[in-house]
Amino acid sequence: MRVLVTGTAGFIGSTVAHRLLDQGHEVIGLDEVNDYYDVNLKLARLARLTPRAGFTEARVSLQDRAAMERLFADTRPQRVIHLAAQAGVRYSLTHPHAYVDSNLVGFMNILEGCRHSAVEHLVYASSSSVYGANTRLPFSEHDLADHPLSLYAATKRSNELMAHCYAHLYRLPVSGLRFFTVYGPWGRPDMALFLFTRAILAGEPIDV
Repeated sequence: MRVLVTGTAGFIGSTVAHRLLDQGHEVIGLDEVNDYYDVNLKLARLARLTPRAGFTEARVSLQDRAAMERLFADTRPQRVIHLAAQAGVRYSLTHPHAYVDSNLVGFMNILEGCRHSAVEHLVYASSSSVYGANTRLPFSEHDLADHPLSLYAATKRSNELMAHCYAHLYRLPVSGLRFFTVYGPWGRPDMALFLFTRAILAGEPIDV
């Protein structure tokens, strides 16, 4: 099977790409490799992927509509796993346009590519941040998620609504995953696990 995986320079994306390759699938790995965090870590993840048989790298920005249209037309993926996004709640307070460009415009380009390429199934990353002001615990996918508390969360909730619309209008099978904190080897250095551990080892207070 030919699978387009976006965000393959990222933690989750690179891990998913390796697992698909292990299973014998062909992977087209898309990532623009931005500088939201250490680019060297992203390049190191890619360096483990690029030599693998069945992997093709696409250094493309999600928001580049023409480039995305060419990518779908040239590669004709059967499935799409969309994990690329501008992440981070705090960063969205100071860099709002990055979230609109990547998470809204970029996701529209993914949806349109899937629609016009007759993709069999789209799986995309949402976020637990969509629960926002919800106080009911534990969280459930049946809870309302209409009160996001950051622009990042608002863009991810928007993704869910956009995907729902395309699933209804064009019968595109879509699955959204509301990730909580995901951690492990090669993980993102801006995540709580790494920030807390670094502060504890340095004898510094934890920023909550």
